[in-house]
Amino acid sequence: MRVEKLDQLFDILRSKPRKRLVAAYANDHHTIEAVSMAIDMDIVEATLVGDEATIKSVCAEHNIDPSKFLIVQEADEMKAARKAVELINKGEGDVLMKGLVSTDKYMRAILDKENGLLPPKAVLSHVTVVQVPTYHKLLVVGDVAIIPAPDLKQKIAITNYLIQTAHSLGIEKPKVALNAATEQMSAGMQACVDAAIIAKMADRGQIKGAIVDGPLALDVAIDKESAQIKKLTGEVAGDADCILFPNIESGNVFFKACTKLAKAELGAMVMGAKVPCVLTSRGDSVKSKMYSIALAANAAK
Repeated sequence: MRVEKLDQLFDILRSKPRKRLVAAYANDHHTIEAVSMAIDMDIVEATLVGDEATIKSVCAEHNIDPSKFLIVQEADEMKAARKAVELINKGEGDVLMKGLVSTDKYMRAILDKENGLLPPKAVLSHVTVVQVPTYHKLLVVGDVAIIPAPDLKQKIAITNYLIQTAHSLGIEKPKVALNAATEQMSAGMQACVDAAIIAKMADRGQIKGAIVDGPLALDVAIDKESAQIKKLTGEVAGDADCILFPNIESGNVFFKACTKLAKAELGAMVMGAKVPCVLTSRGDSVKSKMYSIALAANAAK
């Protein structure tokens, strides 16, 4: 089944065994409410690592039964993140989730060389699935939050993560657009050079499971009329399922323009670690956190 809307993830997950979620420093209302809703929808079991008194106070304020969670006491933010990672490493969780802990401390716990979740030589990257009202299907994009200026090796890894995520959404042969400022090949523009290399790798079977094209400017990647005007006839042009951005600035601006100007909904996770890791902003809505939990649970093994 191809997922056309983010809320369809809940239906898919209800037909599968529940995943075990561990939330790091889950002291905030948005995290607790989102996890509570995911439990009520029967898609996860959850452990909340944080200050038990604070968690129970938030639950009481919002009429949430705290007995639905396993609560692990740890009042310190950094120690809570490390404890959550420890539980994953012990096999007690399938998905890690960021609570009120700051992103740098959350990532530090994941990246810890001795006790973290990053396999040797792995690339950690942020993948976002965006549901934009003005686009005819979901868009899987990256990286918008972790790698500032990915090199060729990292872009190849991100491309594969985008493809894997698209496959988990039931998109059998996703169309991947390798974004640059222009669709013309410009040797002086690194984004164009990297895109051309990755596209050729895909043509030769070094990147599998997708149709990959680039460099492609954003307009020709997602707008058929622009592609027709510029006489681009490839399968990806105007119909991309996935977009690889050349750097964090372009990806982050796209992501925030979609959510703030186009009222897009989204789910996001970090890939490359031992388990999918939910990474949303502390200010993100409960709905965004719910979609992110569902996306990570669907991707978890």
